[in-house]
Amino acid sequence: MKKLLLILLLAMTASVQAQDADALFESGKEHYKADAFQEAIADWKAILDKGQHSKAVYFNLGNAYYKLGEVAPSIYYYEKALQLDPTDNEVKNNLVFAQNLRIDVIEPLPKTVFTRVYDNTIGSLDSNLWAWLSVGLLMAGVLSFLGYYFSATTVRKRILFVGSLVLFGLVLFSFTAAYLSAADEKNERSAIVFSDTMDVREAPKNSGTVAFQLHAGTKLEIIDQDGDWLRIKLSNGKDGWVSASALKEL
Repeated sequence: MKKLLLILLLAMTASVQAQDADALFESGKEHYKADAFQEAIADWKAILDKGQHSKAVYFNLGNAYYKLGEVAPSIYYYEKALQLDPTDNEVKNNLVFAQNLRIDVIEPLPKTVFTRVYDNTIGSLDSNLWAWLSVGLLMAGVLSFLGYYFSATTVRKRILFVGSLVLFGLVLFSFTAAYLSAADEKNERSAIVFSDTMDVREAPKNSGTVAFQLHAGTKLEIIDQDGDWLRIKLSNGKDGWVSASALKEL
């Protein structure tokens, strides 16, 4: 009985929180329409403070910060939206507009053929989408094999048998892609520069020689950490040490 009451209490709490989040989201939209962008941001951030998030919340936060000309948080929230749905073209397009506000122009190193193929296949979907795709293909493969097993005609049996083999092969591929994509997501640490100007030093200390500077909105990869110092790497191959306080990790 106690467990049942606890489950009901949790369900009621979740329902109330969802209603509160919906109300805040709609309030944010009304503020946004009235060009009250700071108020819209406050509403949508309140949703995040409640431990809830969605692509729509991140996307709208990105839009509001873009309207205010705040490049770093605008890019940050567009990137957060893309983490949830890397295929959303509207988010991608708005991210490009926000990136045009950056000071830093970083030309990435040319990719190898293998890297391009990997990005265009494994990197085209996130791990969750690959996992769901493998489940769907597995169900289709099982149905195809059952059709082969119970089919009465030779031609149909051959077609269904070949089809089931192809589907099971695709299951293996998508499962492998899900595993590799999950490993990439786990190992990858990226961040956005939030300081107007950030010194990148050759050593993890304030007395370290400044190698170069970065500015708000630049995206980078975190490859190491030493206390409050992070070693970062840019897409053009440059690296160095920066204060963790100057970044916001995605």
